[in-house]
Amino acid sequence: MPRTTTGAQTKEHANPAREARLAIRGGKHRGHTGGLAPGYVQGNLCILPADYAMEFAAFCQRNPKPCPLIGAGAPGDPGIPTLGEDLDIRFDVPQYRVFRHGELADEPYDIGDAWRDDLVTFILGCSFSFDEALLDAGIPLGHMAGGENVAMYKTNIDTVPAGRFSGKMVVSMRFMTPADAIRAIQITSRFPGVHGAPVHIGFPEMIGIEDLQEPFAGDRPEVRDNEIPVFWACGVTPQVTVAQAKPPLCITHKPGAMLITDLLNKDLATP
Repeated sequence: MPRTTTGAQTKEHANPAREARLAIRGGKHRGHTGGLAPGYVQGNLCILPADYAMEFAAFCQRNPKPCPLIGAGAPGDPGIPTLGEDLDIRFDVPQYRVFRHGELADEPYDIGDAWRDDLVTFILGCSFSFDEALLDAGIPLGHMAGGENVAMYKTNIDTVPAGRFSGKMVVSMRFMTPADAIRAIQITSRFPGVHGAPVHIGFPEMIGIEDLQEPFAGDRPEVRDNEIPVFWACGVTPQVTVAQAKPPLCITHKPGAMLITDLLNKDLATP
């Protein structure tokens, strides 16, 4: 059963991030979480059996651009106190993906029935954090304006293997004017905990993307005049590496449906 909190506790400790988690837990919000709980860090999810956990932690360490690790749980514990009060990873993500032996098996709205005592939760930084910084700087983002999920693509960029984990990097893409792209590089470089600066600008075919209108995940982007594609490493990358590692069980978020933490975006920025 989900963790519960008394009304007095809810009122005393209310914050937008926790309220969003409770709405998700109660089935009141489905779909992507872009724009929910402004100011708070959202995270990508990867849950693995304990005998895969050390290898995946090493994979994150070797690939900090797509897999910036911001939190992890103890084996069998669905809570992550460093990331959120009363957080329950089994119920606090709008939609999950369950992989068995590397194959997508289900996309449930909670994973209470799938939870096991040997599962370890990893939370990775998400580009939704730097999206807020870009908007604050006056840089328009088409997917945010349209209430859509950012477009994501598989690339030909290799990750650094660690044990059974390897594969190609996934990227998220935003169309920008050249001037805004320069500013975006400067701004996102200050957020290494949520992917940092772009990994590529322009010429999508150079990183193995044939058609920007056919994303691997997310919504089709709107093409506007005088704009170029800018690509950031993406925390959906582990979902590609799972196909290589083939663990008996792996649980992730559905792309765009993130975990909302109690961490603040502004605290992730480096001087």
